[in-house]
Amino acid sequence: MPMKANVLEAPDKPIIWKEVETPTLAAGEVLVKIKAAALNRRDYWITIGKYAGLKYPVILGSDGAGTVAETGEGVDASWLGKEVIIHPAGNWGENEDYQGKDFKILGLPDDGTFAEYVKTRAECLYDKPAYLTWEQAAAIPLAGVTAYRALFTKGKAKKGDTVLISGVGGGTGAFALQWAVAAGCRVFVTSGTGEKIEMARRLGALAGVNYKAQDWAEELKHMAGGFDVIIDSALGEGFAKFPDLCNPGGRIVFFGGTAGDIPAINGRKVFWKQLQLLGTTMGNATDFKNMIAFMTAHQIIPVIDEVFALEDAAKAIEKMAAATQFGKLVLKA
Repeated sequence: MPMKANVLEAPDKPIIWKEVETPTLAAGEVLVKIKAAALNRRDYWITIGKYAGLKYPVILGSDGAGTVAETGEGVDASWLGKEVIIHPAGNWGENEDYQGKDFKILGLPDDGTFAEYVKTRAECLYDKPAYLTWEQAAAIPLAGVTAYRALFTKGKAKKGDTVLISGVGGGTGAFALQWAVAAGCRVFVTSGTGEKIEMARRLGALAGVNYKAQDWAEELKHMAGGFDVIIDSALGEGFAKFPDLCNPGGRIVFFGGTAGDIPAINGRKVFWKQLQLLGTTMGNATDFKNMIAFMTAHQIIPVIDEVFALEDAAKAIEKMAAATQFGKLVLKA
């Protein structure tokens, strides 16, 4: 049975909406009819050939929500027709502290959610929170669980902590802001534009600074006093300022490296202040389950910048390349 999907055939070619074969299920797998999907920065990097493990052709998309259309052998038929969101982290492994060697992310190497149907393992399905629209539900998975694990599992953020979200404009930064505000933290942000800082203030940030300013770190120190948790997704030269900004016992949690590598830092400040530098990647099943429970308890609505038609993934990728969005870019079937 054919279906339509957004297919990337090579990094020097545009994504095209074309007919492909509907996935065939193996034991333990399910077929989900996509109602909405969402973009992540990794989708953009794959389209320009700058991501590990590239293969073509591929259907991109790690985030998706929809209804279960078919179940494979060994999957309870009660899943049929259920409204679900998909956890895109597969084969995490047995140790919750880190992913195993067979870990993979939906959308590469396996075909992803920018299609009419996607297949995944049954254990990757979670009930869609009833209070969310399809577009809002689709916006959650990859960025949401990455931010949740960074802030709570690794950063141990709690009510009353002072938290810095570095680079708040993207999907992960917006989620980290929402999670921290809901948890009762004092939240400050950085961004490259005043407009995004103002948007963050509307979501509960106390204040923010433009990281392009020469004295951005000094300004933050003056505003906040110091930070218990810093969440960063860029690395680069600005990372060297973080130990100065941390309170004693502070945690610096990072994922991604769009601005470069970790620069030279003053290690004496790290050990004297008993700081922790913590790397993190996505999240395991426990993180995902806890994230859904947390956002449902607080009735958090994901921030969506713009919604495109499902067949317009190429247009959405263009907007992501310009980095003008605040929150998530979503594709609606």
